Amino acid sequence: MKISEIDLFPIEHVVPPEKAYGASRAIMSRRQTVLVRLRTDEGIEGWGEALSAPVLVRANFELLRPQFLGTDIHDRDVIFTRMLNRSYHLGLQNPLIASYSGLNVAMLDALGKKYGVPACRLIGGLSKPKLMAYASDGYITRNPQPDLEASLEYIRTLNLPAIKIKVGLGPKVDVERVKAVRRILGDDIILMVDANGNYTFDLAMESMRRIEPYNIHWYEEPLPPQDYRGYALLRQRGMMSVAGGESHHMAFDFLRLLEGGCIDVAQPDVCTVGGLDESRRIADLCRLHNVRVAPHIWGSGVGLATGIQFAASLPPHPHSEFEPVPTFVEYDVGDNRMRDGILKKPLRPNKDGWFEVGEAPGLGIEVDMAAVERMRCA
Repeated sequence: MKISEIDLFPIEHVVPPEKAYGASRAIMSRRQTVLVRLRTDEGIEGWGEALSAPVLVRANFELLRPQFLGTDIHDRDVIFTRMLNRSYHLGLQNPLIASYSGLNVAMLDALGKKYGVPACRLIGGLSKPKLMAYASDGYITRNPQPDLEASLEYIRTLNLPAIKIKVGLGPKVDVERVKAVRRILGDDIILMVDANGNYTFDLAMESMRRIEPYNIHWYEEPLPPQDYRGYALLRQRGMMSVAGGESHHMAFDFLRLLEGGCIDVAQPDVCTVGGLDESRRIADLCRLHNVRVAPHIWGSGVGLATGIQFAASLPPHPHSEFEPVPTFVEYDVGDNRMRDGILKKPLRPNKDGWFEVGEAPGLGIEVDMAAVERMRCA
């Protein structure tokens, strides 16, 4: 099955400046991503998402498009590996990897449609027919504490079993934000926090000490992604599980995280890390190091569908019949019309807070082209 067309659709979601939100490093009013669509010589269409700045994705597809047009989708890994080897001076943490991620997912979406199977069956199998959703919200805003409480009241109505909130403004602020979650949502909800790498080692340690009494399931990105030694030291202290990986690329980066004993939970983002094929390589490395995997998902509905397919493929290692902790799927519930607005049937958790995977072919979604055109940006 050969690729006959590759098209890009940069889209964005804009909120008024007074409603801007973000994380400890920055607040923003504009979110952007790029949808990748391919068509094959058999008339099959595949979709993917490259989670990066549109201008960078467009530039990198000047390299990718001529390498892949007219080639067989089954040869994708051979072609991309040759590209990487020729451009080794660029390194692996660059927009080319995110751009290829979208193309890789689109190829597997098309293959799933050709063979009539969900994409997860092409990268390992349908291991988990249901996946626990956790609300990703509690963003940093210009009025952080009152806005946090309002978002928590909204999350209460969603009946989700877990939540992740943003921290990283300082250890004293962190504990106040965590207290708000426990006060409004109670002690039973599973709680994770995310500092987006805004701390040095000493501040991360103090933040962990302050919030430890509040039963934190994991502390995400307490340090910048390049501070491997700091991650290893934090994990050795053992106050709570350390998660990370959304800012790392390809299996090479994750091998360093795993061999260094840096994380308890690996969080590859399929739309930036190299696609579904590379994400499964990372998952295999995690299995060898007995580390959990919970994909980072933060983009459009295409990216959400991609993360669900990847998570559904994860084998139940080291468990067999009884899984002590379910596999989590990040569900961004912030203001983001790219999540629901571009799909004819948006992906949402069921009444118990779980995503049901199903047997629909490929990514299991249908893109609403009229909606994509309305959100399209230059």
